Amino acid sequence: MSAKHLVIVESPAKARSISKYLGSEYMVKATIGHVIDLPPKKLGVDVANLENPFEPTYVTIRGKGKVIAELKRAAKGKDSIILATDRDREGEMIAFHVAKELGYEKNPERFKRITFGEVTKGAVRQALERGGDLDHGQIDAQQTRRILDRLIGFKVSPFLWRPIRPGLSAGRVQTVALRIICDREDEIRAFVQDEYWSITANLLKDEQPFEARLHRIDDNTIDSKSKFKIGGEEEAKTVLNAVRDLPFAVTEVRRREQKKNPPAPFTTSTMQQAASKRLRFSTKRTMSNAQRLYEGQEIGSRGQVGLITYMRTDST
Repeated sequence: MSAKHLVIVESPAKARSISKYLGSEYMVKATIGHVIDLPPKKLGVDVANLENPFEPTYVTIRGKGKVIAELKRAAKGKDSIILATDRDREGEMIAFHVAKELGYEKNPERFKRITFGEVTKGAVRQALERGGDLDHGQIDAQQTRRILDRLIGFKVSPFLWRPIRPGLSAGRVQTVALRIICDREDEIRAFVQDEYWSITANLLKDEQPFEARLHRIDDNTIDSKSKFKIGGEEEAKTVLNAVRDLPFAVTEVRRREQKKNPPAPFTTSTMQQAASKRLRFSTKRTMSNAQRLYEGQEIGSRGQVGLITYMRTDST
């Protein structure tokens, strides 16, 4: 049986996973990332046109002409073209550019946009039944981000070369992040240390050891934020000598129940933080591994299986 529907995704691994779930009526092809982008060596944004300012000019990415040609051949004779790229801004823009190349403007009814949070049979089938259209809000958001990246990178970077060093780059995110880091470093350097001592007693009751921290002297609460604090070693010794031989008594016991909820599922940022802290992974390595887990891995007799939900939670 020849396939009636063409499904388009970004990666070959994701294509293999989805092919297993859909059967012979569906042909699944991968774009291998973006196929259309701004020109690599030109600004690609019309900043002089006042009637339509910041209009981008897109070109086929080098080497992706063959991919587009293959998609066009695969689309011939198909009843429908299903755009199943990732559900974030980048995935939406890939779907949009591919759809335009395959004739979306002439026959939009032939196209269906589907998204799913996990590469599993149930999720893919539900997405097909649900269907959908291109999200032009996401497309506009991606295009705006891309134009800003290009304008700042092309226009601001040269201002850094003469006074600092050739080859330095400015960026929509990195320049702002650098400013935050510099401001924080200024705060750290301007910080004035304030010496503060605390006194803790190691106690034992019914063979159960516990600690008691000195919290109050007369009517004065002792902590790092109050006006009354133990400010030096000599003062700490004076207080320690005053309380060392005093009897200790438990005057009140308060009991209360505490509930601890299980940790929430990872967001993109918390996943990256945990991987860095526990595994010493870079952000790039973390996202690369997460991408492979999402798209699917070979699991024995089960074949290609998606193992996690979509990992870019901050761009959906």
